[in-house]
Amino acid sequence: MAISKQEINFLSTLASTRKNIFTFEDARVFWSTSSRTANALSRLAHKGWIKRLDRGTYLIVPLEAGPEQTWSESGLVIAPYLVNPAAVAYWSAMHYWNMTEQIPQTTFVQTTVRKQSMTLFDQEFRFITVRPERLFGTYERTADDRRVIVTDQEKTLLDAAARPDLSGGIAQLSQAMKTAGANLDWEKLDTYLEKWGGGTVVKRLGYLLEVLALNVPGTEQRLIRWRDILSAGISLLEPGSQARGPVVTRWRLRVNINL
Repeated sequence: MAISKQEINFLSTLASTRKNIFTFEDARVFWSTSSRTANALSRLAHKGWIKRLDRGTYLIVPLEAGPEQTWSESGLVIAPYLVNPAAVAYWSAMHYWNMTEQIPQTTFVQTTVRKQSMTLFDQEFRFITVRPERLFGTYERTADDRRVIVTDQEKTLLDAAARPDLSGGIAQLSQAMKTAGANLDWEKLDTYLEKWGGGTVVKRLGYLLEVLALNVPGTEQRLIRWRDILSAGISLLEPGSQARGPVVTRWRLRVNINL
């Protein structure tokens, strides 16, 4: 559909600052008043030049999308604009760090606020609410003026151990540990586990570190320290699977799947 000269200037102004994702307030700087801004954005959305991501957040549809608008921005880039605070986490973070070759169809986003899952441009965004003290260990990168916020490698493993159901299961966690083992900051992971407070995550990570026999300096001393912060009771290695299989008492863990 036809676009006015002023609308072209607006989109060009945003493009010159590489704001392919922008907010209502960004637009109001150009259009001066809230009413003019709302009308302009409504017109541009109707004409197919922008897409509304969420309330007050928009994306400029690039020319390469073509008339069918089959293009979409990466879920990693969109996620921080959908909720605040936010960090791409779980299986999505594992893929970002090349810990797994499996490509999740859902972008998992960790946040401290409640927000319903949504689908944008055929991408599903699932928001997992955690307590504020559980949202830490994030890594932020800006490339081509596009911001990505993702849990770092060590926090990604910890989250995967806490919620295997959001991370491809224990098999994916096992593969991730083998793939990333040499590149991990194991002392940072120690600190994260102490910050977390032990619990089931230590049982799962400790058991896997032991059985995978990763070539990590100081493994024996680390395993001893981890066993000192185990929680009481027997936990399942794979939550959601049947509670059967041998119990590894030193890790207070029932190995209910065959790795």
